[in-house]
Amino acid sequence: MDKAPQDNKNEALKHTAEHVLHTAAQNLYPGLKKVMGPPIESGFYMDFDLKEQNITPDDFPKIEAEMQKIIDADLPLKRKEITVEKARELFKENQYKLDTIDKLEKEGEQNLSIYELGSPEKKYYDIDLCKGPHLESTGEVKAFKLTEVAGAYYLGDEKNKMLQRIYGVAFPSEKELNEHLALIEEAKKRDHRKIGQQLDLFCFSELVGPGLPLFTPKGTIIKEELQKHVEKVCREYGFKKVMTPHLAKIELFELSGHTKKFNQELFRVTSPRDHEFVMKPVQCPHQTQIFASKLRSYKDLPIRYMESEKQYRAEKPGEIGGLNRVYAITVEDGHSFCTLEQVKDEVKGMVSIIRDFYSALDLWDDSWTSLSFRDYARPEKYIGDPKDWEQCEKLLKEVAEEMHLDAIVNEGEAALYGPKIDVLFKDALGKEIQIPTVQVDFATAKRFGLYYIDENGQKTPPVMVHRAILGSYERMLALLIEHFSGAFPVWLSPVQVQIIPVSDRNIDYATKIASVLTNEDIRVEVDKSDSTMQSKIRDAQIQKTPYMLIVGDKEEKENTVSVRLRTEEDKGVIGIEEFTDIITRIYLTKSMNLW
Repeated sequence: MDKAPQDNKNEALKHTAEHVLHTAAQNLYPGLKKVMGPPIESGFYMDFDLKEQNITPDDFPKIEAEMQKIIDADLPLKRKEITVEKARELFKENQYKLDTIDKLEKEGEQNLSIYELGSPEKKYYDIDLCKGPHLESTGEVKAFKLTEVAGAYYLGDEKNKMLQRIYGVAFPSEKELNEHLALIEEAKKRDHRKIGQQLDLFCFSELVGPGLPLFTPKGTIIKEELQKHVEKVCREYGFKKVMTPHLAKIELFELSGHTKKFNQELFRVTSPRDHEFVMKPVQCPHQTQIFASKLRSYKDLPIRYMESEKQYRAEKPGEIGGLNRVYAITVEDGHSFCTLEQVKDEVKGMVSIIRDFYSALDLWDDSWTSLSFRDYARPEKYIGDPKDWEQCEKLLKEVAEEMHLDAIVNEGEAALYGPKIDVLFKDALGKEIQIPTVQVDFATAKRFGLYYIDENGQKTPPVMVHRAILGSYERMLALLIEHFSGAFPVWLSPVQVQIIPVSDRNIDYATKIASVLTNEDIRVEVDKSDSTMQSKIRDAQIQKTPYMLIVGDKEEKENTVSVRLRTEEDKGVIGIEEFTDIITRIYLTKSMNLW
């Protein structure tokens, strides 16, 4: 799907701001070499080789002032096409640009596009390789801000030189810029790495290795609650749980096509006894072998498997960070093996699972649906018969229409083996997230020689429908931490109730209440520390615990509790049975409310 005019305008704005940045940097830091810097979703960046110099955030005001001068000069940006030979001559002093030219030539490019900013006889002038788009002139950049500086290996390879990367944002107006900067500040407060440490949900160890998160008891509770919920919803739609090994022979993934797609991301495992395995990058091939383990009839179909297990991707070291990019990911995955006539109902069922699951997280109402189809100009990117692809895409369009999904077609976003329905939604910061997906696959079953016996006694390959509801638990936890700012709904809160005895003589009563709640499967802790009552309340609020039950002599005598919410609301004194009924109802219905 072509980008909307507004998207193109935003792309051009970010591109132009990036050119303004590197023109300003060249003026201020003679001798630097510009490397590359595409626009990104959150703004733009530029990589620089500054030799022995070093830019810090303290330098941003100086760079921004120089950028503003270039903007005020209202300099034109002009596109030209030149030959590869001319480009090499033009950028002969910059090895980074020469590398890019070599790469483009190998890809079959004979003419390259460049952009000129300003003119050689003026104070400000720059020329660079770029496909665009750009605004007509620098004066159209109305509002911008440099936001961050970081180290980045050239081409993302830690064997290469470390460059300096400067990030920035640009908007059509100061109002939009200020709104974005406010969101950035809010995002810093909600950073899942910071909150995860504060709430003791997960940690990392240098001894274990980067990109390999360790979940604490509290973090594990959230993961298990998510798993219980998604499996409960999936069971209602006929899915049955399976388990597959973390290893497989390379031949499994060669047959599936994943070796070709993930070759650089595969962890290969050997042993002194000449074992050679691959850590699984996906679960689909393993599950095909469960289907293949016995003869299947059309009467057995659809067969639906679900699994929450580890997958492994050898990500680039520089891209590892927090829970969003890790080496070992716990993926909630599922597949249906069905007849062609059953595909539509299978897809509808999976979309319904997604709706049910995300409704419990209060995210479904702010979602939209993408029909992710082929890049018709590059059929070599995909496996399978083009006729099957046409049929798959037609089916998904019909599902979207019949379920009133108001789906938008996005060409070039399909999976390796088939088109898909992707559901996207906005988190609390307005950032668009894509996790749930349903993918129709006519190719994989054929590649593995899977078949069932149809009503005519013929061997017929099943259609595979892949679905991921919450994706990886790691990424989902990061999303939920930031979305709720650590104040999880009751059903996900690691500790749902903190009991605070007023004095040591009330500890036995607090323990008795804790036992009552625990018997009702409510997660509870008793604060037996020597801190003051106010300190205990404050600590519970910092931990985002939904309920604090304060118990003193009066409550103990009357068999009651004094209830405070993490929102600082005082709900007064009530009987323990009444409180138990309230929290049980909220927990079981997965309500977003606390009362």
